Amino acid sequence: MGFFKSLLSGKNETAEEQKQKAEQKKFEIFKYDGMRAQRMGRMDYAIKCYTEALAIQDDFETRSYLAQTYIRLGQLDEARHELEIMIKAEPTHTDSYLMLCNVCYMQEDYAAMAKAAQQVIQIEEGNAAAHYLLAKADEGQGNQLMCVAHLTQAIMLKEDYTEARLMRAEALMKMGQFAEAEEDLQAVLTLEADNESAILLRARILQATGNEEEAEKDFLHLIELNPFNEQAYLALGALYIQQKALDKAITLFDEAIEMNPQFATAYRERGRVKLLQDDKEGATEDMKKALELHPQEAEAVNGEFHSMPRQTDILGL
Repeated sequence: MGFFKSLLSGKNETAEEQKQKAEQKKFEIFKYDGMRAQRMGRMDYAIKCYTEALAIQDDFETRSYLAQTYIRLGQLDEARHELEIMIKAEPTHTDSYLMLCNVCYMQEDYAAMAKAAQQVIQIEEGNAAAHYLLAKADEGQGNQLMCVAHLTQAIMLKEDYTEARLMRAEALMKMGQFAEAEEDLQAVLTLEADNESAILLRARILQATGNEEEAEKDFLHLIELNPFNEQAYLALGALYIQQKALDKAITLFDEAIEMNPQFATAYRERGRVKLLQDDKEGATEDMKKALELHPQEAEAVNGEFHSMPRQTDILGL
């Protein structure tokens, strides 16, 4: 009976119903082909599939996948357009606003980012991520006080919010509130003893407050934890230069370049130290290498060479 019933029901389907079934099948094929392509890293093909699927049926989930794919490809205007459609379709779906916040941040549109974060907070006051993103928008607009205030709200909602504590510590450090910044860093390091960002910030605070010996220990510890931590090398090198320990700075940058021969800024900084040692030939070679690896170094390199005789200016600076 079941077989004959299904046979009869198939015969009773109207042409319109059959067309709708065929369209639904096509939609699902495009959608799931897009998902497979996205997982395989074939982003251009994923976009084609999602676009074809959405031409058949406006589906929130598919549009979300399309927005994510645009973001991964750096096509931010396209991603933002899709997210705005999603928000209009489901105005209380907070994840869409949060994704839009991140797109606006990458576009440096901090006013729009703040607006999206505030909309999340209106929907869900206890959303710690929204307060954190609002703080990032404040920072982008140069409002340090509000940045700290919103980070404090985020931390009150989520005490172990590492990213918010690190950001607040950096903001407080810029404001000269070193003791308060250290409290945040200690909270992070209690949770994650080897958090590189926290150790680096603590070292910078130690240096800023005149505790150079402890700062040096932190920088060296960072390099031991991660020999590829470029910021640790640069910060410790700057400390050695400040102390006029130029031989130590040269040795440090030698190590940095040995670990990473593509480290353009290390060549530039080593060139700067060589210039201070009156090794103009060695300085020129390092500055030239920095430019070869990273042409955007030109302005910094020019600043180091402004006082050198013209005949050494082989880089056309």
